[in-house]
Amino acid sequence: MKKFPSVSVIISTYNRDKYLARAIKSVLTQTFKDLELIIIDDSTHNRIASFVNEIFKKDSRVIYIKNKIRLGFIKSLNRGIELAKGEYIARLDDDDYWVDPEKLQKQVKFLKENPDYILTGGGVIIIDEKNREIDRRLPPQTHKEIINAMLFNCPFWHSTVVFKKEAWEKAGKYNEKIEFSDDWDLWLRMGKYKLGKFYNFPEYFTCYLEWEQNKTIFILRPCLRFNLKLRIKYRKDYPNFYKALIINLVRYFYFYLPPSLQKFLRPPLSKIKRLIFRTPY
Repeated sequence: MKKFPSVSVIISTYNRDKYLARAIKSVLTQTFKDLELIIIDDSTHNRIASFVNEIFKKDSRVIYIKNKIRLGFIKSLNRGIELAKGEYIARLDDDDYWVDPEKLQKQVKFLKENPDYILTGGGVIIIDEKNREIDRRLPPQTHKEIINAMLFNCPFWHSTVVFKKEAWEKAGKYNEKIEFSDDWDLWLRMGKYKLGKFYNFPEYFTCYLEWEQNKTIFILRPCLRFNLKLRIKYRKDYPNFYKALIINLVRYFYFYLPPSLQKFLRPPLSKIKRLIFRTPY
């Protein structure tokens, strides 16, 4: 009988062969070896196919799947997980990479020793397109802290998570009808249905690439609008709705201000947020 891997790592890629190599390397050099790496290629060219095939010659754990037509990011994720054989799913974006070689080993060990948990994540080192460090972020750690923070911001960085495939299925998979915050929406459903507990390691697992284009108002505004809808949708399932609502509305109108005024207001607004609202995240 063929033994299935414990973990399926899913990378959905689109025309990013420039960054994909380091993402793949960070997976294949993990101390945890009982894995398969599924690469879903949604690209408009064939460069990634030849590149991945060369890697497969050296490591048969790599599985390459080319979409016949472009599916988009979320549908590609669901397709990859549907084909996954592992009990646990690990996510990694094609422009990010893992910096802790023991990341999977720690997370799988935790999930096996704590069967009531379904999802674990960790911290990120935020970098720019020249691989220069911008910031470091640690999300809320314990299940209680995560639940209390759930409506403020997404409490997991997508490229750090490992979760049970069974929980993904019971929660209804990634929602293919939305454009933003597909991961946050999935975690919200997992928590709403009480499928299990959450945990974030107080360690830095991933280098997260922050693109300058994603800071523009053309992306931020529709994303903030959608996130407002998410908070309203799940307001009865998690605490701190009104605090999260006020902060989100302030943040939304903040991005309509001139950059000079944003810069001036950022420090006092951050202080008010911490002192008055005592936000957990």
